[in-house]
Amino acid sequence: MSSSTRITKAVIPAAGLGTRFLPATKAMPKEMLPVVDEPAIQYVVAEAARAGLSDVLMVTGRSKRALEDHFDRVPSLEATLAEKGDTEKLRRIQQATALGDIHYIRQGDPRGLGHAVLCAKLHVGNEPFAVLLGDDLIDERDELLRTMIDVQQRTGGSVIAVMEVEPEAISAYGAADVEEVEGEDYVRVKKLVEKPAPEEAPSNLAVIGRYVLHPAVFEVLERTAPGRGNEIQLTDALEELATRDGEGGGVYAVVFRGRRYDTGDKLSYIKAVVTLACDRGDLGPELRPWLKSFVAGLD
Repeated sequence: MSSSTRITKAVIPAAGLGTRFLPATKAMPKEMLPVVDEPAIQYVVAEAARAGLSDVLMVTGRSKRALEDHFDRVPSLEATLAEKGDTEKLRRIQQATALGDIHYIRQGDPRGLGHAVLCAKLHVGNEPFAVLLGDDLIDERDELLRTMIDVQQRTGGSVIAVMEVEPEAISAYGAADVEEVEGEDYVRVKKLVEKPAPEEAPSNLAVIGRYVLHPAVFEVLERTAPGRGNEIQLTDALEELATRDGEGGGVYAVVFRGRRYDTGDKLSYIKAVVTLACDRGDLGPELRPWLKSFVAGLD
């Protein structure tokens, strides 16, 4: 396989139970929680589409049928909106169905991110592919995925995205130990540590939810033993690839300094909704002054 193989496939793990958002997620997938007026998962699929990834595989679990329904057409609703002349709402619901070819596979047992990626093996085949986690929303004004794809094409290895965080916050992430690559705007990964204690972290570079992987990762995942949390960790497989030479060897990182919105817990989810709403042309002009007056009234 040539490293110049065009990347067209994206894998989106979406089998999590969303327990942090109970009771809202008792009967609704956490990926369908609205961020302003679009479900979080739509932001992620739209990002993949903008990067030229037209073939999307969602790795789902039980009670995730709403994901399939959202990206499917609803002819009766479209006809009703057309009859009313509500062209803007019609355009927006059709937007979701036009983002690409979306396929679904069930993970079965939730055995970790590494296992979710392994579920995509038959669909992906022997070509590089992207993995996008639904908890991380990347602002559409910032380039990340295209940059990562370019780095993968140039290096032939796997590529992760990292972001600087406060040292005391690194225990919530995977941490990357990296070294510079002379003359390049990316770095080489020497080691990855999953959720280290701050005093044991190799850096404050946190791995965030974007990956562009060489298919060699599947062979490693197949023999990766369960790690932290008794789950098959993608981090463990990537650490092995980081020390490998030859085909599929090497892991590189793009340091992202743009706008990222975390929807992984209740507080960060609320911050994401408010931030994105403030940036909207239809909501921001009224929301921002109200927020200022609301904050001014806080003790």
